[in-house]
Amino acid sequence: MSQGPRTGLAAVSDALLAMSRHLEVRDVLKTIVASARELLGAQYAALGVPDDHGGFAQFVVDGVSDDQWKAIGPLPRQHGILAAMLREARPERLADVRKDPRFEGWPSAHPDMSDFLGLPIRDGDEVIGALFLANKQNCPKLEGGCGFTEQDEDLLAILAQHAAIALTNARLYERSRELTIAEERSRLAHELHDAVSQKLFSLRLTAQAAAALVDRDPARAKGELQQVAALAAEAADELRAAVVELRPAGLDEDGLVATLRTHVQVLDRAHTARVTFDSQGVRALPSAQEEAVLRVAQEALHNALRHSAAQHVRVTLARHGTGTLLRVTDDGTGFDPKAVRRAGRHLGLVSMRDRASGVGGTLTVESAPGKGTTIEMEVPGG
Repeated sequence: MSQGPRTGLAAVSDALLAMSRHLEVRDVLKTIVASARELLGAQYAALGVPDDHGGFAQFVVDGVSDDQWKAIGPLPRQHGILAAMLREARPERLADVRKDPRFEGWPSAHPDMSDFLGLPIRDGDEVIGALFLANKQNCPKLEGGCGFTEQDEDLLAILAQHAAIALTNARLYERSRELTIAEERSRLAHELHDAVSQKLFSLRLTAQAAAALVDRDPARAKGELQQVAALAAEAADELRAAVVELRPAGLDEDGLVATLRTHVQVLDRAHTARVTFDSQGVRALPSAQEEAVLRVAQEALHNALRHSAAQHVRVTLARHGTGTLLRVTDDGTGFDPKAVRRAGRHLGLVSMRDRASGVGGTLTVESAPGKGTTIEMEVPGG
């Protein structure tokens, strides 16, 4: 029996493995959509994660260029076929979506679509997304029939089931990372509170001593007052550190350098290892590159601080030719990268490589047992 271009068992296995490889929600969504489009030979694929306000919290497409996507405009609302899929939680397989009575049109820049296959992604009784394909390619279309077959629907149903697992796992992972950061910030807050409290206590005692000496020993009182001024300056520095380092850094608002520096400062306070950051002549990068560099740095720092027993972790960001180079180096236990791959423990390396390649960059890893680890990510210049 002949099969479509990507409907063999090996292709299905590849798609499921690709979905399980990622931990960030956005990466999981993109992998699901790309796998579904390739597996079923569709021209277009999309996946929407609904919000609670009649729209989509996330919407990922494959087969549409960046320019096309920008021209289409805002994310779609939950209406027409999409709303029916989310509301009724059942598959939709149509010969021509444009002829369905629920079809409500699309923006002028939207690509033309005819045959349509859509399935909800469910986690138990909850619909957590909708996966849909359009324009089956390289297959005979019977008159009045649908390009997508019942076998396509069954195959997409398998993919949707695994997509639900991958998406749920990614959400749990991101939540655990958020909790880890919250715990680090909480511990940092306690440390800063203790440091500021000690400074203020010393400041109070010194001021009391100065007051007691002002009449009988003005010279000593003057010295104590000078100490009061010094302690006050130190307390102000500690308070300033609390304000800066506890404030959540925003990549869009602060840029890559400031965001990464703040993240490193937080980790330096929260861990026994020394964590340092240095930036050399880095200019602003496209937003996608800045996000990828930040996520790779965070993953590399997480590995170094949680798994390597490092005493010092160095993060540098520098111009490299026309591009930008991120380097994260630790003096920890190190590992054999080949052995890690054979054992199936990637330590986030696959995710970091995917992030780098996704913005046209490269990732290299140098490590050996007892020799520490250096991870470098280079992104090209504009």
